This record gives sequence, C-alpha cells and structure tokens, in this order.
Amino acid sequence: MRLINLKIPNFKFPKIKMKGIESIPEVNINYEDIDKKNIEKKDKKQYKPTEYKTIKEIFERSTEVYANKEFILEKFNPKGEYESISYKKFKEDVISLGTGLTNAYSLKNERIVIVSETTYHWYVSYIAALCGAGIAVPLDKELPINELETVIKRSKATVVIYSEKKKDAIKKIEDNLPGVKYFVQMNCDNKLVGRHLGINTIINEGKKLVKAGDDSFMKIKIDPDEFKVLIFTSGTTSQSKGVMISNKNLAENINAVSAYVKLYPEDRFFSVLPLHHTYESTIGFLLPLACGSSIAVCQGLKYIVQNLQETKPTALLAVPLLIENLYKKINASIEKGGKTGLVNSMIHVTNALKTVGIDIKRKVFAEIYENLGGKLRFVVSAAAPIDAKIGKWVQDIGINFLQGYGLTETAPIAALTPEYDQRIGSAGKAVICADIKINNPNENGEGEVLIRSKTLMIGYYENEEATNEVIKNGWFNSGDIGYLDDDGFLFITGRSKNVIVTQNGKNIYPEEIELLLGKIEEIKECMVYGKQLKENDKELTVSVKVIPNYELIEEKYGNNITEEQIYSIIWDEIKKVNRKLTSYKAIKKLEIKKDEFEKTTTMKIKRFAEIQKDK
Repeated sequence: MRLINLKIPNFKFPKIKMKGIESIPEVNINYEDIDKKNIEKKDKKQYKPTEYKTIKEIFERSTEVYANKEFILEKFNPKGEYESISYKKFKEDVISLGTGLTNAYSLKNERIVIVSETTYHWYVSYIAALCGAGIAVPLDKELPINELETVIKRSKATVVIYSEKKKDAIKKIEDNLPGVKYFVQMNCDNKLVGRHLGINTIINEGKKLVKAGDDSFMKIKIDPDEFKVLIFTSGTTSQSKGVMISNKNLAENINAVSAYVKLYPEDRFFSVLPLHHTYESTIGFLLPLACGSSIAVCQGLKYIVQNLQETKPTALLAVPLLIENLYKKINASIEKGGKTGLVNSMIHVTNALKTVGIDIKRKVFAEIYENLGGKLRFVVSAAAPIDAKIGKWVQDIGINFLQGYGLTETAPIAALTPEYDQRIGSAGKAVICADIKINNPNENGEGEVLIRSKTLMIGYYENEEATNEVIKNGWFNSGDIGYLDDDGFLFITGRSKNVIVTQNGKNIYPEEIELLLGKIEEIKECMVYGKQLKENDKELTVSVKVIPNYELIEEKYGNNITEEQIYSIIWDEIKKVNRKLTSYKAIKKLEIKKDEFEKTTTMKIKRFAEIQKDK
C-alpha cells in the first residue's frame, strides 16, 4: 500500500555538557555480589510465556486487572497538555461501541475500515472489531483518494470510521461507495444524517443498551482461527495484497514476545509509527495492552523530542531511519559540546565495569537519557536492516537495543532479540511459536528465509494463487535473503526481489552496500539498484541514487559549493567504499537525487516506484 513521502524533521538536542566519571558517587564493589550476578546472567533462560488464544481474552483481563491505571496518553489539543485515559474508560468505550455497532446499527460481522492518524478512537475501533463487532480493515491515512476508494471497495466494507482530517477525502468518494452503510467520524457527536454520524453517537447509544442490561457484545464467542483483520501490504515491489489475519495470529505475537522480553505495568510505549502497520498495531498497541502498560501518542515527527521529554516513555518502537537520525543528532550535540572523546572513554569504562557486575551507565549518561525523556530502557528496531554500530552505541549508553523481524504476513513477529541474549547485527532469534530455516543456502549459508509460525496469516484476501505461491508445505517464502548462526540467530543480508544478478550469475544485495554508504556523513539517504544503461543491455550496472546531506556539506565545505563539487565529493567517498567491495559489487554510476524518495509508511524506500521512474 502506497507510500508516503515521509521526511524526517531536523531534530534539535541541546549541547551535551557531560561530566567525567569523577562526578559519579563512589561505587562500592561487593565481589560476592559480582560473582552471584555473573552466575545468574549465565544461567538466565527465556521467560515463562503467556498463553493467550484471542485478543478478547487479553482485553477482558487487562481492563479488569488494571482498571484504574492510565492506558492512553494523548494531546487532544495540540497546544495543550497530555490527557490520560484509563483502562476502565477504554473498556467502557470499546463495549459501548461494539454494542452500538452490533445491536443499535445491526452491523455484526461487517467489514470496518479504520482510516486515521494515531488517536484514541482508532484504538477503540480496532479492539471493538477484534472483540466481535466485525473484521477490522486498517488503512494508510496517506493513501491517495483514488486508492482509498479502491481499497474500501476491495474490502467490501460497510462501515468507514475516519478522523476529521480525512473528512474531505471521504466527502469526495462517498457517492462512489454505495456498499458503505455508515461513514463514522471520530471525536464527533453528530446524529445520523443520511449515512453520516459521529462515533460518540454510536458509543452513547451502545452505552444506553449496556446500562439497560444488554451484555450480548461481550458474550460473542471468538473463534481464534477466524478471519478478523484485513491489512493491505505496502507493495514496495508490486500491487498491494490483502493479508487475512486471525485473533490467534495476533495473540501468539503477544505470547512470543513475553518469552523474550520482560515488560511491566510501569512501562510506557511511545507511539510514533502508523497504526495501520502490523508492527505498531500489534507490538505498539496489543502488547502494552496485555502487559497493563501505557501508550503515549506522539503528535508527529517534528514533535518527537518534545513529546519524549513530556511523556518519559520506557520503550520506543521505531524504524532504522528514525533511530539513525536520533543517533546522528545526539552525537552532533555531543560533538558540538566538545565531549566526543569523553563519551567514548566513558563507554569503554562503563562497559568494563558492567562485565564485573557494576552498571553505572544510567548515571554516567544521564544527560543523554534526559534528552530522550529520562526513562528509556528499550529501543526496538524493525522493518529494515540497521547499521550494527548504531545498535551497539544504543547498548553502550545503557539502553537495551532489540531487533525484530517479520512481515505483515506473519502479523508481524517471526524473530526477535531476547533481552537476555542480545546479538547486535542480528535480526533476532525465531520466536517460540515459529521455526525459521534457510532454503538452498549458498557457500556462505545464505538463502531465502522460510518461516513456519502460529503467527502466519490465513492467506491473501481473494487471491488463492498468490497464497499458494508463498506458502508451500506450511512454510512461508519470505523473499528475504539471510543466514542463521550456530545459535539460531537470523541475519538478513538482502531481499530476493531487490537482488541484482550479474551476467556471470553473481548476486548483489543492495542492502549490504547501502549499509556501507550509510556511514558516509555527506549522504543523507541512498538507494542502490541495477540500472539498464542501454535499451538492449543484458548486464545491469550497479548504480546509486543519493540525497546529499546539504546541511553538513555546507558546514564542512562552505556555502558557495556547486552541484558539480557536491557530486565530486560524494563520488570520492563512494570510491572509498568501492575499495572495500569485491569488484563486481562496486558502484559504477552515481545519480544525485533532487527530490525525496517515495516511501512506505514504515519509511522503507519504494524501490519499485523509484526504478519505474528511470524507465
């Protein structure tokens, strides 16, 4: 599903004024305690997992146990303060909406489109569907109007729940959607006029029914294997497919994570990614719901630093592009304060101390923590490869850096880093409900990643042929290329659909080269691909499209630098990278890109769309 030209804003952090280790209170070393800690660390095994079968089971338990605890924190007034919504209030609104939809408006088991930015009523609508109201169809809020219309028709939706920001788009297409019975606007009290009404009207009507003794919604029995969510893929290489997901698929994600990562009701997740994507809706929403944790909604990327400091989250789910930018901006502020040498020294010292059971990282790097809210203990990267040095730096300053791997088709988790056995550079280890194997590995052990898992989708919506192409004998053919180490940790090296095949049969994976180019500070973003220079050329030329880091280039080389000089500077840096590559992988052609890359909502470059532009 297409594409959002999502531009990461220019984060600003204050100059780091970090003091030396002499400012840290004296650390008393208890050698008996050190030995005990080291033994405990060696003996540590995976945690006892939860055993949920459905999301309704999770909803019922958490809203009962954590009733009076805050659940969602959101700024409903952009210039106001964060407001908190309790588990109790969330429960009431979900049951009321579910009752209103199924009884007051006779919409049980219908397809419910949800198209909106991240907001409270998105969460309410999604859970109401999963608990028995119907089939949830979360859509990308950035869809062009024609595609929004097409997908609503494809899904056979009878209800469209949308935010005020999508009001104009809905108005333009509603006459072309005769199958939709109701258009429901979030944060709206409007009574029914034609096919339009406010979500609060449905909630209030449902509330009246519940007060009168109607408990039919919560009595709806959920079949764990039943089709309950329809998610359209981002389609980075082809037309989007509809992925059919069950309650069991989603519940098994929660069980899987609980075996590898310990989360608590005191944890707070920071929601910055779009909820229509399974990574955020499952791990960023259903997981904290299951743990009794809270969720702080980011106002938007340009507010990320401010919102982190306001809400003080403990867990940040992000994509590599976002983490890389945070890393670069924090290190730029460290360098500006003249503290690079000191920070590097303190990393070495604190790493050495940690090996003997003394962890003072949170004290030493307190100023960096404060810039990120002060309580961050997990950063999770997924959706694309990330430079291992960035993950190591996050670990070095004392924050757990975890990586996840999966696809929409695995709802999404197939592999995850256990917090007790972290391997920087790995995409994680197969989760407890999954098996991963490598198909036809080459001499380096690399091959296509195959997945068999309880989180694996039911299949592609109305596309049995495509389903049979990717699921063979119970194994999902991911299209990703990787290898497993001796301990079963997965390393992703490329994507088969992105592979550049040379005339002599050599395979070149663009992602491998892009990670090297990402270390060039003069490059902001890049995409490596095989370019056909002449119409009848059979050999593809290894090429790269680059968006320069103009801000840094001007700082480093002066304001009056020409485009030709920028090209030469970047090409000279690329030639240094070429020396590290085998000859057939070397980049032969550079193109300076003037506009932004087209991206999916998880900030992955739409390679197919970019390559089509060349054609």
